[in-house]
Amino acid sequence: MNILLGAGVFGGQTMSIVFIVVMFAFLYFFMIRPQRKQQQQHQNMLSKVKRGDKVTTIGRLHGVVDEVNEAEKTVTLDCDGIFLVFDMTALAKVTPADAGQTVAPASGAAAESAAATSTDAESATSADAEVTSEADSADSEAK
Repeated sequence: MNILLGAGVFGGQTMSIVFIVVMFAFLYFFMIRPQRKQQQQHQNMLSKVKRGDKVTTIGRLHGVVDEVNEAEKTVTLDCDGIFLVFDMTALAKVTPADAGQTVAPASGAAAESAAATSTDAESATSADAEVTSEADSADSEAK
């Protein structure tokens, strides 16, 4: 009888150990590994920061990199003429200066204003083209 009770206790300990191992494996693959990957990507981003890059800090302040101090791990940002010094780790997003500009679609009054401005510019350009073509035809008729 003791043999059966001992086997039951040993089997319960084995299952507990297996459960703990499975739990640690789950934590590693779903929490620790992705966090390390994200940290590595952030470090790569910070190592590529250079003068002229547009950045956003963790406090959502937008600016342009004016100076990078690798020794002190700081970056000086130009925010509309105001120069601010931040730790490199305070940078949340970096857009390289040579990257193409992508414009998000505007909404509301800003969209209407932008559409009106572009329409005015297009009509002014077409009006200039018409005046130029009329002047060219008048010159050719005069000759």
